[in-house]
Amino acid sequence: MISEKDKSQISSRGSNLEKVKKQIEDFKKGFPYLKIEKAALVGDGIIQLNTTQKEEAISFYEKKLSEGLKPLKFVPASGAASRMFKSLFAAKEKIDNGVPPEKVLEENKEARHFFAEIEKFAFYEDLKTAVPEEFEETAAGTIINFLLSAEGLNYGQLPKGLLKFHKYANGERTPFEEHLVEGALYAKDADNKVKLHFTVSPEHQEAFESLLQKVGKWYEQHYNVTLEVGFSHQKPSTDTIAVDTNNNPFRNIDGTLLFRPGGHGALIENLNDLDADIVFVKNIDNVVPDKLKAPTIEYKKALAGVLLKYQERIFRYQKELNEKHFTALESAFLAEAANFMEFTLNTKPSENQYYTEKDELHKYLKHKFNRPLRVCGMVKNEGEPGGGPFWVRNADNTVSLQIVESSQIDMGNPVQLDKARQATHFNPVDLVCGTKNYKGEKYDLLKFTDPESGFISLKYRDGKELKAMELPGLWNGAMSNWNTLFVEVPIETFNPVKTVNDLLRGQHQQGGSNTG
Repeated sequence: MISEKDKSQISSRGSNLEKVKKQIEDFKKGFPYLKIEKAALVGDGIIQLNTTQKEEAISFYEKKLSEGLKPLKFVPASGAASRMFKSLFAAKEKIDNGVPPEKVLEENKEARHFFAEIEKFAFYEDLKTAVPEEFEETAAGTIINFLLSAEGLNYGQLPKGLLKFHKYANGERTPFEEHLVEGALYAKDADNKVKLHFTVSPEHQEAFESLLQKVGKWYEQHYNVTLEVGFSHQKPSTDTIAVDTNNNPFRNIDGTLLFRPGGHGALIENLNDLDADIVFVKNIDNVVPDKLKAPTIEYKKALAGVLLKYQERIFRYQKELNEKHFTALESAFLAEAANFMEFTLNTKPSENQYYTEKDELHKYLKHKFNRPLRVCGMVKNEGEPGGGPFWVRNADNTVSLQIVESSQIDMGNPVQLDKARQATHFNPVDLVCGTKNYKGEKYDLLKFTDPESGFISLKYRDGKELKAMELPGLWNGAMSNWNTLFVEVPIETFNPVKTVNDLLRGQHQQGGSNTG
């Protein structure tokens, strides 16, 4: 099944044969669903900060910054923008096949909306310049072609981070630039340095670097900061092998094995390579213009303050549990630590883990406290349920808070489906992470993933059906064995752009003067 030539290909990708064999076995047996105990709700797994608590958290974070805390902002930014333009690609295909543009726009509501308000897009002037004819008289198909193809703006192939999202009085901004501004407003250290890291596709890194070189100095001068921006790529070693419908390795036309990106979960390796006291994680397309940034800045600082406040206490427990023999620990201290783990960090032992022996309790607590910590923002779910914050029974039979994707839930099980429907919130990829222990040593984040999580989907290549494997997101399976806190954040902090017409919503149309 796996030839010597295949082994050489696997090795050249930085992977190994055992890893590939395990992936093939995972295709055969599938991934188990997570066992949901109940939805996490406000007061039962989700913290709701009142005004005083929020202000105290912000003050605590700012105090830690003044004392030398080094934050970093981590932004997954490799995704192509092609899905944003799905309706326009569909319209163009019909126009190219001879369907009159008027009829296409009559049938395609999204495309019709795009053209009705085209002047409101931040890229409108660039598009007008790209079209070599009188713009108002140019056919819809030609305009779409110049928007999406390489002979025009190439928006159909570029990553979202490089598209112009927002208009300001003296120019436009891409999401990449909006993240630079966000970093300056909530991730600036005591030396006025802002560290940001973007994961990008190799073919687009040069374009990101070029944009940074073009605009970076302006943002540094305007916000009185020094920007330190790094880039990395999703590692080929994290790609997963594809198989055919018989679970044999799928082969390209040239006979080589087909590997596919392992999804956002693979970015845990990129995160693991970084060094910072705390790390903010946020998607590239969840940005707003300056006029609407206040809630985002406020709650990012508050989440960081919550993490740092709880981390102080966690570090105290870590120090005692790691540096003292169980015989030297007071029973009252162990009881206090166990209570904090169960009722504050929300990791509940299984029924047979209510240890009566001091050494057993010490061993359990030492293990559970010696983990990275994440604080996850949770937004009220105003749409369909599925995916979000839940209490989940883990492989070791403990119960803890997990962010669960809908693909990890057994929707065919009426009991599990009912529990999933009770969820009131979802995670908009709004995290603050503590990746060091009480000594300031970095955790090896790869030791805290769930290797038994993932999902399998059917794809096509070269006219043949194949099975592809993806790991749940960076904030799902890749962080499943972290200590976790959920904090409610306002819906105003969640403004993703999934389709091009999302840029016509009010929150993306209020750029202002570009003065911050």
